[in-house]
Amino acid sequence: MRVAVIGAGSWGTAVACLLGRTTDTALWVRRPDLAATMTALRSNPDYLRGVPFPDAVEPTADLASALEGAEVVAMAVPSHGFRDVLTEAAPHLAAGTPIVSLTKGIERGSLLRMTEVIRDVVRNADPDRVGVLTGPNLALEVAQGQPTAAVVAVADPDIAVRVQRLLMGPTFRVYTNPDVVGCESAGALKNVMAIAAGMAHGLGYGDNSMAALVTRALAELTRLGVALGGNPLTFAGLAGMGDLVATCFSEKSRNRRVGVELGKGRPLADVVGEMQMVAEGVKTTEAVLELAERHGIDMPIARMVGAVIYDGRIPAELVGGLMTREARAELHGIG
Repeated sequence: MRVAVIGAGSWGTAVACLLGRTTDTALWVRRPDLAATMTALRSNPDYLRGVPFPDAVEPTADLASALEGAEVVAMAVPSHGFRDVLTEAAPHLAAGTPIVSLTKGIERGSLLRMTEVIRDVVRNADPDRVGVLTGPNLALEVAQGQPTAAVVAVADPDIAVRVQRLLMGPTFRVYTNPDVVGCESAGALKNVMAIAAGMAHGLGYGDNSMAALVTRALAELTRLGVALGGNPLTFAGLAGMGDLVATCFSEKSRNRRVGVELGKGRPLADVVGEMQMVAEGVKTTEAVLELAERHGIDMPIARMVGAVIYDGRIPAELVGGLMTREARAELHGIG
């Protein structure tokens, strides 16, 4: 079997390394100069420094070459460039090729999840063979072989098992789940909540505050995810609670890092300008708020993040509004 990973950021590179242990894996790199460097060094010095490639990983800047003969394609392009790269890739994809999104975001404007973008762009795609890989997966830790788990969500159970077997290893445990909508929406929505968690840390709040925030963040993303069509149980698993905890508490989380700096009072432009990689939550927050309004879902934490990012509000000024909202019942954890 031959697999193609499209996008050589930290997570795309880490997944290519997982696949390359047992499978011929093409890793498409946007920049020819970086592709040449990766080929020479057998590693990705820009996005995953110090992690060697397995012999079966083949970097290339030629998209058609990367996709030639690929029996499974993994898309690891950030949400803002996902459609353009996929449009370029589509003519090189055989009909019905399984396509798995590694991107945790929502397309601005259309409000489509990445699997919906795939079905929109790749006309010969089989919807049941389009899915998502998600979970508490910080790229560097995965690449270093630290034990973790993930979930692959694909409607076709045979394809889900195929992808599971490709990725499964002694330090990377993979579960299957047919709930593509729930798994994918949880992965996108948690990035917004991670910015809020970072703000709380930047403001100097302690463990009680963080526990309350993350628990209510889970309630918010569950409400919207269920409204979008996800299974409520999905949000208690790896795609929901697991990913939320990792992203909200890890210093390796880009979205949390943005929130920390905002909590300290730094302007968003300065924070983002210093980052080499994309923090999806910055771009996703607007889409999340639009989806919440469309479905009539109350998301006060997401609104707070939006007020800071888009309206220039000071995080400390907004905490009082969250704490003095009308009292209500918890409603089994998702109220």
